[in-house]
Amino acid sequence: MKKIGTLMTAAVLAGVLTVAAAPSALDLTAQTGKGAKAFELKGKHSRQQLVATATDAGKQVDVSRKVKYAATPAKVVAIDANGMVTPLGNGEATITATHAGGLKATVKVSVKEFDVVQPINFGNEIVPIFTKAGCNGGGCHGKSGGQNGFRLSLLGFEPQEDYEYLVKESRGRRLSPAAPANSLLLLKGAAILPHGGGARIDPKSYDWDLMVRWIKQGMPEGQEDDPTIVGLEVYPKQRLVAANAEQQLSVTAIYSDGHTEDATHIATYEANDKEIAEVDDKGHVKFFEQPGDVSVMIRYLGQVSVYQASVPLGAPVAKTPQPRNFIDNLVFEKLKRVGMPPSAISDDATFIRRVSIDIAGRLPTDAESEAFLKS
Repeated sequence: MKKIGTLMTAAVLAGVLTVAAAPSALDLTAQTGKGAKAFELKGKHSRQQLVATATDAGKQVDVSRKVKYAATPAKVVAIDANGMVTPLGNGEATITATHAGGLKATVKVSVKEFDVVQPINFGNEIVPIFTKAGCNGGGCHGKSGGQNGFRLSLLGFEPQEDYEYLVKESRGRRLSPAAPANSLLLLKGAAILPHGGGARIDPKSYDWDLMVRWIKQGMPEGQEDDPTIVGLEVYPKQRLVAANAEQQLSVTAIYSDGHTEDATHIATYEANDKEIAEVDDKGHVKFFEQPGDVSVMIRYLGQVSVYQASVPLGAPVAKTPQPRNFIDNLVFEKLKRVGMPPSAISDDATFIRRVSIDIAGRLPTDAESEAFLKS
């Protein structure tokens, strides 16, 4: 069986390598919906994650970290090797992703207000940093009594209270407007000063820079009419992937005034089956050899979205039992899609044992078994 499983995995991987080496189509997507092929960056600190997908013979394979990116003209945006776009100046540009096989795909980007200081909203931008770092979790400062004299609302659900705790409590000693990078909050969060929770933020990260900019701006809480998040979307939503494959996700936050922002690198990710896949804090999913279904939950500011993937077994499914209802149709379609042959029909003795355990949590009695077998 081990040899057969190895051969199946090798066959699936071979198919993926063929697709990645010589795809018939290449797609480059920025966001779901209207921002898929043309998006806007506002201010010098805005960002956008791109997702590149190669397609061949109906198979879709993520190649976001395998294509080469370029922008024309060159001084509007920069794109790193992982597909993250950052602005360089005002203007419009076309981003081109080029696959090793020669295929190309493009998206358009517009950069506005590059030289304008964008006001930072505490609830929308600072609180998610605490959530992602685990600072406001139930085992840390988010528990009812806080931790070592400092508390935050659980998972950031009360940003107004968090603002009071952080800015006004203890005479404001946690923040230093005169020297933002030397604020106690940052020094302890990066473990530059002793911190029981260890290092939670990297001084070279975007999150550190955002908090420094917020302190420099005078720690604004935000305006009452500032837009609030009303939805969260992930691209892609669902994929059939091979063992040992990868998938870059792009997460988009939708706000009450209709505008959207990339939330890929600030959202929180969690895979429900870590034997099938793991996901890092940048939304990059890595699959293992274990076949099965896995879901990645994405959370941001109280909103949730889910990415679903199936790693097929890869076995041929030549025949399925005769369906008796629409549920059977759905089950058999999925078995064919993931390459998982259905189990043989059980005999009556096996059936009564399984049903009894599933429903009652126990084996059937002798009397129950005999009555069923005689019926």
